[in-house]
Amino acid sequence: MGRAASVIVSESRERRDPRRRRSPEPEMFGLQASGAAASWVVGRMGTDAHLYDDPDDASIPTLLDSRFDADKLDALKRLLALIAQGVDVAHLFPQVVKNVASQSLEVKKLVYLYLLHYAEKRQNEALLSINIFQKDLSDINPLVRAWALRTMAGIRLHVVAPLVLVAVKKCARDPSAYVRKCATYALCKLQDLLPEESTSLEETVDVLFSDNSPGVVGATAVAFNSVCPNCLPLISKHFQRLCETLPDIEEWAQILLIDIILRYVIARHGLVKESSIFASNLPLEGHGSGDSAPNGNETCGTTSTITLFRHYIEEYSGCFDTEGNVINCSSVTSSTNNDVALLLKCTSPLLWSRNSGVILAAASVHWIMAPVDQLNRVVGPILFTLRSSPDATYVMLGNILVFAKTAPQLFAPFYEDFFICTSDPYQTKALKLEILTTIATESSIPAIFEEFQDYISDPDRRFVADTVAAIALCAQKLPSITTTCLEGLLALVFHESYISNSAQFDGEAAVLVQAILSIKAIVRTNPASHEKVIVRLVRSLDKIKEPAARSLIIWIFGEYSSIGNLIPKITPAVLKYLAWSFAAEVLETKLQILNAAAKVIIHSPEEHLEEFKKIMAHVIKLATCDLNYDVRDRARFISRLLPYCTTCVNGNNSSCQSHNDDTFKELADHIFDGKMPSTFHSTSNYRIYLPGSLSQVVLHAAPGYAPLPKPQSMELIHKTMEPTRGVGNSSESINSDAESGSSTYDSGSVYSESEGGGSSDRNAAGSNKKENLEDPMACVYDASIDQGQTARDVEENFASLITTDLTELMSKSALETWLDEAPAEPVQASTQTSFARVSFTNRNFERKPKLHILLDPSNSNGLSVLYAFSSEVSPVSRLLVCVDVVFENVSTDQLVDITIKSEEASGSEDALDETSHGSASVPTIVLDKEIQLLAPQQTAKVVLQVHFHHHLLPLKLSVLCNGKRHPAKLHPDIAYFVRPLPMDLNAFLCKENQLRGMFEYARRCTFKDHLQKLEQIGDEHTDKNLMIAQSLAAKVLSNANFHLVSMDMPVTFSIDDASGLCWRFSSEILSTSNPCLITIVAEGHISEPLELAAKVNSEDTAFGLNLLNRVVAIIE
Repeated sequence: MGRAASVIVSESRERRDPRRRRSPEPEMFGLQASGAAASWVVGRMGTDAHLYDDPDDASIPTLLDSRFDADKLDALKRLLALIAQGVDVAHLFPQVVKNVASQSLEVKKLVYLYLLHYAEKRQNEALLSINIFQKDLSDINPLVRAWALRTMAGIRLHVVAPLVLVAVKKCARDPSAYVRKCATYALCKLQDLLPEESTSLEETVDVLFSDNSPGVVGATAVAFNSVCPNCLPLISKHFQRLCETLPDIEEWAQILLIDIILRYVIARHGLVKESSIFASNLPLEGHGSGDSAPNGNETCGTTSTITLFRHYIEEYSGCFDTEGNVINCSSVTSSTNNDVALLLKCTSPLLWSRNSGVILAAASVHWIMAPVDQLNRVVGPILFTLRSSPDATYVMLGNILVFAKTAPQLFAPFYEDFFICTSDPYQTKALKLEILTTIATESSIPAIFEEFQDYISDPDRRFVADTVAAIALCAQKLPSITTTCLEGLLALVFHESYISNSAQFDGEAAVLVQAILSIKAIVRTNPASHEKVIVRLVRSLDKIKEPAARSLIIWIFGEYSSIGNLIPKITPAVLKYLAWSFAAEVLETKLQILNAAAKVIIHSPEEHLEEFKKIMAHVIKLATCDLNYDVRDRARFISRLLPYCTTCVNGNNSSCQSHNDDTFKELADHIFDGKMPSTFHSTSNYRIYLPGSLSQVVLHAAPGYAPLPKPQSMELIHKTMEPTRGVGNSSESINSDAESGSSTYDSGSVYSESEGGGSSDRNAAGSNKKENLEDPMACVYDASIDQGQTARDVEENFASLITTDLTELMSKSALETWLDEAPAEPVQASTQTSFARVSFTNRNFERKPKLHILLDPSNSNGLSVLYAFSSEVSPVSRLLVCVDVVFENVSTDQLVDITIKSEEASGSEDALDETSHGSASVPTIVLDKEIQLLAPQQTAKVVLQVHFHHHLLPLKLSVLCNGKRHPAKLHPDIAYFVRPLPMDLNAFLCKENQLRGMFEYARRCTFKDHLQKLEQIGDEHTDKNLMIAQSLAAKVLSNANFHLVSMDMPVTFSIDDASGLCWRFSSEILSTSNPCLITIVAEGHISEPLELAAKVNSEDTAFGLNLLNRVVAIIE
């Protein structure tokens, strides 16, 4: 009874205090938290995620030395976890390398990953594992063979490269497709290490193209693009198999293979007559649309043909005459050529691929090679890709824009696919707007305008401004809708002006200005028929407060003040209003008021001339007292240009009248009444690149871009693959030229063979007049001439890729340019500076190579060995650097049998024999002679040719004397890993222009050597600028193997100012034969340390940066 009562009491307390019943809830939440932690722990069980929490909690060296594979595996996993976290574990390299021979596949794979990461840092230890790799290449497991080959190719050591080449050739015939695929990818890595073995690499590519595995063929396409992209004849015997295998290859390899076989067909057979790129005035049949082609945009006419030829085909200019007619360009038809038909047939199924890149590549083939009447098949797949990711949609829209500009009827029936979604980014919206304006027709424009009405209310006011500009473009394109567009734009102007006056919102002013710009563009087509629109716009001046908008309206008023019957009637009132409000206006509005008043005076009738004179005189009087000097200058200019104004201001007609009044009047008519250029840009200036290329997205020639080969030029292309200078020199090939934007670059036309080529052209005139006199110490020339000539050379070389008009295919810029917004933004006058420079031709200065100690006599029984790098070029191999070695016996005893051996490679004589027979092996050192006897205090000099394996790592040598071995280290100098490359100034500027951007590296430094020489100079008549120029040039040339191109400085400078002094040096990298340009510019006074800006232009990034650091070290 008592227990029951206690239970009832407790229940009643719980009812009165609910918190008592909720007391178990914290325990419940604690259980939930612990359950979540438990599930997290369970989720990590069975994985290696715990290694990332504390990877260094175990003794990794002890585990690596364990006898059990499980311990080694755990240690290697911890090492890779540390590497992933950025910890340097290179000190464990020897312990890891010895496990490369493990029988466990997991251990072996992890060791390979570690080796790839640290092989370049620990080269000597990495070489110890090469024998294991070669052994693994014969393993029965194909995975082991593939891993071994992949690791050997990834080590990236020049010493290992010949062995990797042998391994690749062996694995290219391996029974496993996976091993053959790895061998294909290894070819791409060998291209940089063994440029002289291009023939062997091409043969391996040829073998792999014959493979039966689609995966291997796809990987071979990647290797072909890297190793021999211009060896199109190699594709000939594989063409049919490649076309048949194309649908089975992986998607990203399909894109590369499509490009390869397209280039092959064009290079061998030419273009298709009926294709869009070669057709002339062939009508395009729309997809069920009977609308005619839009005015001003011919679809497949000669203009489009020239445009596509100009940017698609290499050396396009030979296919057209001066009038744009097609001449001397061979072509074939798809019905008579089997290869063209097979190409179109094998790419047709790929139009419906799941990969947007494959669809675009296949569509590009049909766009370039398919007959015009078959182009409709690419429209559906292209539009389907617009439903993919935003990035892919943007890329596809950029290419659709090019297609639509050439053949708008293709996409005209599908205008609804380009309607804008709310989720579209701004760049996508802009492209869709431009496409809609391009494909708009009479039947589709009502629906498009309904969409535009919705776009006007979009929160993004920048997009609204673009929509307003698109309305103007549609009105100019379709005259039947002009009235409707003007009414809508006027209503928008009044609405936006009200909003701008009542409240300030971001972007509203831009919409108002763009609306007036659109009205201005439409009115210009036929001003007389739009007189009422101009009047309504002018009457709204008192309501519009935006300065840019008021300036535009004032410009429209002044331009058309004499047109029609209504505008002249309101001109006096408007001019008085402008004079009344002149003082309160901003700068740009004041300038437009002055211009408008001048135009009114020029076109005014006699009955209103006196009234306009008074108004004009008042405006000029206000302007001459304005605080802004631009307004004052404009007022003085107009008052002198228009005699009417001068008369009224001065009040003395007879004294102010000049006999040049007629000249002034003609000049005023030309300035204020000149014909304005057309708003439409010529299609010949379009910047277009191959569909699907990166260049088409960024709208400039990206690195690696190459136009299509010249039709039926396969033999020519095959010849240009042969090296033109040295062994394996491919820097002047078509591939490198295409990357820099040129397809017809000729090394012989750029590089000069004379040492003083930089000044030979400028001294030619003087030498003709005075043949018996010596060349002057300095000569004056105009740098603008050289720059102009260089610009013309570059323009001729890059004609197939680069044009000057960038705005046509850029959405926002194109819309603004078409509508001509010059009055809204005043144009600042550009100033021209003098380009005259003085070129120093006196180069008689002493070069003193620096001597380094190779062996100290205190450590070698009295033998002193010094060395200095030589500017000579090795006759054995271009990879060898010549070093002058000086032996001196400072002891009292004779020294015998003196020679130098390499500690890093043995058998240099055998290697020399192999090199002479064309093998890839290069000797480490080549000594021209051995010293048999060296008497006391006697000196002997020998030439040592050295192959440095790295431009930063020293080479280990041994000096043998009297039967004893003395270790030594020969430190490399990257300034001698190049050889002089003679060229003149024009060639230097042309090549420098090609190596801009990512190929340009710069640093600043200080030069002080000239200060000591200035103190020693007692003659005040000594040319100090010449002394400084020679001093720095001598210092650089004494410590680097460069060619001095020019030394010059500007004419307009003070005597004590050295700013503008410029040195230009040219060289060529020994290993790759790529040009390397060095430019040094001085800044400062002669009597103070000079601030120098050093710049290096080179395609090899790592080499260029290290060479720049070396040049700065030499200067300082």
